[in-house]
Amino acid sequence: MDASYEEAPRGAELPGVVANALQRTPPLAPVFGPSDVVRPARMVSRRRSATRTSRPRVSAIIPAMNEAESLPHVLLRLSRIVDEVILVDGHSTDDTIAVARKSRSDIRVVTQTHRGKGNALACGFAVASGDIIVMLDADGSTDPAEIPLFVSKLLNGADFAKGSRYMDGGASEDLTRIRRYGNAFLTTTVNALFGVQYTDLCYGYMAFWRRCLPQLAVDCSGFEVETLLTLRAAQAGLNIVEVPSIERARIYGESNLHPVRDGVRILRTIVRERRSGERAADLAPAWAALVGQLDHVPAADDTADSSRTQPEPAFHASAVLNAGDLDAIEIRPA
Repeated sequence: MDASYEEAPRGAELPGVVANALQRTPPLAPVFGPSDVVRPARMVSRRRSATRTSRPRVSAIIPAMNEAESLPHVLLRLSRIVDEVILVDGHSTDDTIAVARKSRSDIRVVTQTHRGKGNALACGFAVASGDIIVMLDADGSTDPAEIPLFVSKLLNGADFAKGSRYMDGGASEDLTRIRRYGNAFLTTTVNALFGVQYTDLCYGYMAFWRRCLPQLAVDCSGFEVETLLTLRAAQAGLNIVEVPSIERARIYGESNLHPVRDGVRILRTIVRERRSGERAADLAPAWAALVGQLDHVPAADDTADSSRTQPEPAFHASAVLNAGDLDAIEIRPA
């Protein structure tokens, strides 16, 4: 069955896989060869796909911290195909939440459990109910008018659609020289190590089917989340397509991105994912519980010797559905 969440009074507890996931730091394992990439654990999927007479529901996830000036411009440009808008608030000290509700009365406001864009997105993913998830930035740099382009790629067979500023039709109004060179280096590195052909690695405009969450299994906290998602999508063998996209200049204020510091975090993520393919598989059962894929099928070796002591997992899929057992993801009342 699918886990579903309704608006709750402030302080109410809901399942939160993210807080538990972020408490563990994965050890580095021996380097795998191209044919040794560990796939997420096999599961029986009961898709909540739309019927032939209805289209898939689309959820837009928007992390925001002190974006009261920019957010109205983003919300007013949202495509009509978006059915659910989830604002993940990073403990803003300005009027971000009030402005969001004034701009769109049906918006769902979630308070992230920790800090950082990765944690914010994971919190949004955990409560999203749409069949398709779209990631947007609250500063206006990702144009909501492009959402139909991403969704159309998914409807035509892709599992994961990622934006590219370097394809024909793509561009950026915001790339500095250091960001451009850094992105080129990191993109080339990933293409060589993972056997992919990305044209743009460090760009956060993405869309994917919600059923892919177990393979993506987000467990990082910062801007490296964009790289993590693309790497795990590739390792899981998902059908990935790039979509030409124009990165707009931030509407107000200054970015929280620090090119050097965040570039180092991205490089560390690349090394970690190249060396340790088990991480996504470890987290997959808990994410599977959230998206309704509850029938986890263990490998033959897991049941061959029932007397053998099995290692304790970071958290159990069954526990994800028990609100009282885990830390809260706070959904603020309308």
